Amino acid sequence: MEAMRGAARQLAELLGRAPDSVSALKPTDDGWEAEVEVVELERVPDTSSVMASYKVVLDPAGKLVAYERTGRYTRAQVDRNRQGR
Repeated sequence: MEAMRGAARQLAELLGRAPDSVSALKPTDDGWEAEVEVVELERVPDTSSVMASYKVVLDPAGKLVAYERTGRYTRAQVDRNRQGR
């Protein structure tokens, strides 16, 4: 839980946006890797908002060492992996 909160908090500091959710978290040989979902562009209706997935890499102490945006999609997209995220 602490790694998950740390990934979200540190990414929020870098991007200036609060994460919407942490959709994946796994331990690695070098610490942790998380996938964090962020609202990049709010639209009305909410289902048309533009979301982004970020891969966040943390060291064993939970400090962010790298991040990258891995895709963008609309909130209404059900299965973004199959739709060319």
